[in-house]
Amino acid sequence: MDVLSQIRKPIQQEMADFEVLFANTLQHENPILSVALRHILARKGKMMRPILVLLSAKMYGEITQSVLDAALSLELLHTASLVHDDVVDESGMRRGQSSINALLDNKAAVLVGDYLLSTSLKCAARTGDLRVVYMISHLGQALSDGELQQLANISSAEISEKQYFHVIKQKTASLFAICAEIGAMLSGASADEIAKMRDFGMTLGVCFQIRDDVFDYYNEQVGKPTGNDMKEGKLTLPVIHAVIQSGSEDWRALAMKVRTGEATDAEIAQLVEFTKSTGGIDYAHTKMNEMREYANSLLRDSKQIDIVDSLSLYLDFVLKRRS
Repeated sequence: MDVLSQIRKPIQQEMADFEVLFANTLQHENPILSVALRHILARKGKMMRPILVLLSAKMYGEITQSVLDAALSLELLHTASLVHDDVVDESGMRRGQSSINALLDNKAAVLVGDYLLSTSLKCAARTGDLRVVYMISHLGQALSDGELQQLANISSAEISEKQYFHVIKQKTASLFAICAEIGAMLSGASADEIAKMRDFGMTLGVCFQIRDDVFDYYNEQVGKPTGNDMKEGKLTLPVIHAVIQSGSEDWRALAMKVRTGEATDAEIAQLVEFTKSTGGIDYAHTKMNEMREYANSLLRDSKQIDIVDSLSLYLDFVLKRRS
């Protein structure tokens, strides 16, 4: 049994129900929407976020129709954000396949993203719980805020871990946090239990983004061009650490050229090699391992051993994934 199957084992039937619900939702008679939705369904990925919702719910109770609707809402919101991100980043690939904007065009892709976002809110309302509607609406704001903050950082003279973590908590980790929180909340967990699951999800999400950022320094199949982060002016944890620990104004100046889009391909390659050779990648792995220990500590009081095992495997899967 592969790792993903082991993670899904306690919720195998519920995930099958979710996938049917997801497939039925991505149907439409409009010819442009139909093409886009079929394309999205074909590349649906590992469903990591719905898995987290369902595991969190089963940790404290039953997986009801409301839990499934909430999981669907969150997956659709995530999908909408990816469609819009590809337009913003002018990316032609997503998960090794053509992005929606490459398949159609930017105008159609923006509208497809808007449709998915509206459908997400409709699914949130279907839970019959206003808390879910509020939390998912607030999450949409956080995701946009994180992306906009990342754009604003281009003109910032600051290079710091604090700045980096603020952005990734908004643009990536907040989604994992809400997945874990809503699952626990809808299954009747206590306030303390809900807070723990939110913290677990946030920590897991930060690890997910750091791992994603580390991919950019190696020639691995990650569904996006290698080296794209620096070409887009993004300074991630490995290079931030390398530049700060060097104390060199020259390396800091080069990092700022990367951020403002003024660095050449040769200069970017030079900064990548500097980051690798001075321990930037090792530092990122150390931070992820520290966070893994903390996230696992949040699960220790639970008596649901099978769910705890799945969540721990989930965390390890995030840290070791290759795509």
